[in-house]
Amino acid sequence: MGDLSALIEKLTAGERLTEAEFRELLVGRDDATAKALAEKAVEVRKSIYGDAVFTRGLIEIGNICRNDCYYCGIRRSNANCERYRLTDEEILSCADEGYELGFRTFVLQGGEDGYDTDERMCGLLRELKRRHPDCALTLSLGERSRESYQALFDAGADRYLLRHETADRTHYGRLHPPELSFDNRMQCLRDLREIGYQVGCGFMVGSPFQTEAELAKDLLFVQEFRPDMCGIGPFIPHRDTPFRGESAGSVELTCFLLSVIRLVYPPVLLPATTALGTLHPRGRELGILAGANVVMPNLSPVSVRKKYELYDNKICTGEEAAECRGCLARRMESIGYRLTVDRGDIRKGER
Repeated sequence: MGDLSALIEKLTAGERLTEAEFRELLVGRDDATAKALAEKAVEVRKSIYGDAVFTRGLIEIGNICRNDCYYCGIRRSNANCERYRLTDEEILSCADEGYELGFRTFVLQGGEDGYDTDERMCGLLRELKRRHPDCALTLSLGERSRESYQALFDAGADRYLLRHETADRTHYGRLHPPELSFDNRMQCLRDLREIGYQVGCGFMVGSPFQTEAELAKDLLFVQEFRPDMCGIGPFIPHRDTPFRGESAGSVELTCFLLSVIRLVYPPVLLPATTALGTLHPRGRELGILAGANVVMPNLSPVSVRKKYELYDNKICTGEEAAECRGCLARRMESIGYRLTVDRGDIRKGER
């Protein structure tokens, strides 16, 4: 581990690292460094959240998207993608079922679809809040105008997830078509924060053209932005995208980064993603043991789950909602953690 122990101590003490120091940590990492970081990350997380793992009920409301991101299976030019939209009634039914199963946070996720107007989404949010006033509502619907974000917030949205994907402008341009702008993505995140949302950012680990230099910038961005949530997961290629022949990201590196992010901003809500579970049979457990504290069981109707395929071989596409939650509960219990049914808001009492 060598000189990296000093960097770990700085992180553990709540000190900020420079971009060069983050890069040094990444370049020099080894098994001993990863183990030390994970132990510190778990210790810090337990001091804030105990053994609780928060659940988010994921409802994939549609896979129609106007964008053509090079890595995404629901990109608009994928003619092999079987498109769908859930009706308002189907979405409300998913939430009602989830509430009965104990969920107190719902995540409405979908492509950037012009059908999801402010009028539609605001009406849906108000009805969800009327039925389940004790629940947190999270949206993950991509880039919208500040006015749209404000309207959705006023209608009852509590949180918004918008992965920044990469904090390096050049790298962003290599992952997205020219009509998508790095500056606009970052402005969206600032708008969400200023409006008052609990904001989630995040990035892919091992995406094409990514090096330790880009990852160091991601860690610096997380350190400066201090998101309420940070979703990271290994890149997994999709067969119908320009990146079909690229290698998947690393479970080991993803877990290493989860530990670092936990120490960079201790109260952050960190998911152990489905992508981790797709690449490794115990991927989500490994994520929790590295410092994560959120899982997102799928509440979408089984009939559409295979259609919301951002990457190849996604797991849990055939399970009913109750099966999905029960499976995750047993998995968490097997490593000494428990799924909790509260909203799981960020606890800002950091050191």
